[in-house]
Amino acid sequence: MALNYIWIAFFIAAFAVAVCSTVFTGDLSIWSRIMGSSFTSAAQAFEIALGLTGILSLWLGLMKIGEKAGVIQMFGRIISPLFCRLFPGIPKNHPAMGSIFMNVSANMLGLDNAATPLGLKAMKEMQELNKQKDTATDAMLMFLILNASGLCFIPIGIMMYRAQAGAANPTDVFLPILLATFISTLTGIVAMCIKQRIALMDKVLISWLLGLGAIIGVTVYAFSQMDKSSVELYSTFIANLLLFSVIIIFIIAGMRKRINMYDAFIEGAREGFKTAVLIIPYLVAILVAIGMFRASGAMEYITHGMTSAVAWMGFDSGWVEALPTALMKPLSGSGSRGLMVDLMNTHGADAFCSRVAAAIQGSTDTTFYILAVYFGSVGVVKTRYAVPYALLADITGSIAGIAAAYLFFA
Repeated sequence: MALNYIWIAFFIAAFAVAVCSTVFTGDLSIWSRIMGSSFTSAAQAFEIALGLTGILSLWLGLMKIGEKAGVIQMFGRIISPLFCRLFPGIPKNHPAMGSIFMNVSANMLGLDNAATPLGLKAMKEMQELNKQKDTATDAMLMFLILNASGLCFIPIGIMMYRAQAGAANPTDVFLPILLATFISTLTGIVAMCIKQRIALMDKVLISWLLGLGAIIGVTVYAFSQMDKSSVELYSTFIANLLLFSVIIIFIIAGMRKRINMYDAFIEGAREGFKTAVLIIPYLVAILVAIGMFRASGAMEYITHGMTSAVAWMGFDSGWVEALPTALMKPLSGSGSRGLMVDLMNTHGADAFCSRVAAAIQGSTDTTFYILAVYFGSVGVVKTRYAVPYALLADITGSIAGIAAAYLFFA
């Protein structure tokens, strides 16, 4: 229900701001901008779904090969000690475990194009276990938090944008982003464990979380010893090598089991096409609401209010210009990315506010997009407490991104 109320609030807020702008400033063109944004956002939603069609067909086709070859189940068994604790509602060795592992791995490597279809595959498999098809299960909610918190080891996209904007060292935000996204993910996991009454002090769970922390610590240290060109080179190399290796593993396993891999791929690709069509209404609904909210100027009023409040309290306001990126990130990935790039173009890629925006951009993922696409793909309309807990991870990630930027760049 929370998503329903937020969706309605976007329209009401946009209308209220438009009325005030017309009455107090005489701005009549604001109505054209808002309605124009609604048409543009609807078209963008379709374009996103259209763009996802090929990607979904590719990866769900490959996943079908991996599933029939037994590789997905193998991955599920490897990660089952941790996931059995985080997802107690999913039976051990269920195919969903392997799909969740693949999705989380792709996210960690910064491979968004691969992560989305893998996540949709995981949602479909969890929906098969769902007794109330219109209501999100605990496992779905935990999975959504893992995606919304956006744990990412290699933020390739952000480093690319910084390079295009002329940053002296495009990779210098790597470590702040890694710390911020880890804090965001850890907060989301802990909060969901408390809500779902999962034993946080379980030895296996603690060991895995400490192990993940150790991996991040080693990664931070290793990359901090490299120059900027090496960081960019090796991060991209590692991500794509691992991804291509998984594809080869699927194919080799399929050859050993003598399955018809071409037919298996086509079967999975058909599922990908159907899924892409299914999510179009959900994307249109959320993107149109967000687009009209932005076009009304409501976001600018919120930003200006926060700037004034920070200045009034006497705190350093060097980060405030990056606030629109933080506010937009849960709503629109392209919107927040555009705000980050605009900040780089206005103040320079190496300005403090630009680095803060980059750290915030990499700290979490696009919450409402994920909710719309993932829940929409399986027909779930009752999202329970997904929104507040996902926003908790978003807020934590943004605060951690600001703090990390001060730690490394202030």
